[in-house]
Amino acid sequence: MHHLVVALCCATLVLVSCAPDESAIDRRPTEEDSVGGSAGPSGSETTREAVADLAGRLDVPEGEVAVEAVEEVTWRDGSLGCAEQGTMYTQALVDGSRITLRVGDQTFEYHAGGRRTPFLCEDPTQ
Repeated sequence: MHHLVVALCCATLVLVSCAPDESAIDRRPTEEDSVGGSAGPSGSETTREAVADLAGRLDVPEGEVAVEAVEEVTWRDGSLGCAEQGTMYTQALVDGSRITLRVGDQTFEYHAGGRRTPFLCEDPTQ
């Protein structure tokens, strides 16, 4: 039994030491990077969902929500770059996207990935 515990501890240390650092996040431009600020018909469903959510939160027409940037990212864990202190997350890379929206002079960051729909990330950690 003791050997099993030691082996598990060693495997955990190896996995933790192999985790990518923030500078290794894969950021790939998407088609929407060239859309130029609106979530028109050529925008993805994920971006449209984010725009609709923010418009609803702020009680403004969707046309007032400008898409500043959309980037595909590989999040380093299940928090999707929006970790909350004291919460545990799946320790696996997750393909997703970061959507930056603007209303007036305020910007808002939405994160999505895996099967999770876009959500407002008020305090990004990645």
